[in-house]
Amino acid sequence: MDRSLGLDLARAAVFLDFDGTITHADSGVYLLQKLGTGDWQATSEAYASGEIGSRECLLDEWEMLPHDEAQLRATAREIELDPGFVPLLDALRHAGAQVSVVSDGFGFFAEEVCAPLGVPLLTNTVDWDTGELVFSHEDRCCPCSTCGVCKQAPIKDAKHAGLTTVLVGDGTSDRKAALLSDVVFAKGALAQWCAVSGIPHVPFETLDEVHRALVPREL
Repeated sequence: MDRSLGLDLARAAVFLDFDGTITHADSGVYLLQKLGTGDWQATSEAYASGEIGSRECLLDEWEMLPHDEAQLRATAREIELDPGFVPLLDALRHAGAQVSVVSDGFGFFAEEVCAPLGVPLLTNTVDWDTGELVFSHEDRCCPCSTCGVCKQAPIKDAKHAGLTTVLVGDGTSDRKAALLSDVVFAKGALAQWCAVSGIPHVPFETLDEVHRALVPREL
């Protein structure tokens, strides 16, 4: 992917998934592997197969974790970020693109990573006082109405504003967003699903590849 796709980035909205895209590992899965109790794998499999929605999956898995903020944050910080994230973010901003992170996970690690960079973030949040998982960006008017964060909603808004929409993602939570996006960068399970479903996409492994495909070198 050495050649640019030739998009007018000043008229583009780029949506980056967080877990498995900006991070090398899914933070929710990592936390469950390290600290979880119960059969969280069965819950994850039910979500991946479409048996349950992400909101139900997240609620069930959240109850399998200790609600100890310090412990959870310290464990999440063990997860490495893709080193291409900040260079990609800087290049897109320099080119005039609108960049957001959309994450249908537990939220607190995404907030920690994105806040210092000033990146707009749509994600779920934890009320540490009550230990409850809060879904501030669900869309009960959406036909599926099962996601914690509706990733289609911001894409629809961008399209209505006349922007070219670009999705960069890797997993199950990105499928519905991929159906609406003008350009889809996909890796892992999302790339497999796009291939099987006939969804046009650009495969990638690292965010440096996305950078080289989206942003002309002279920018």
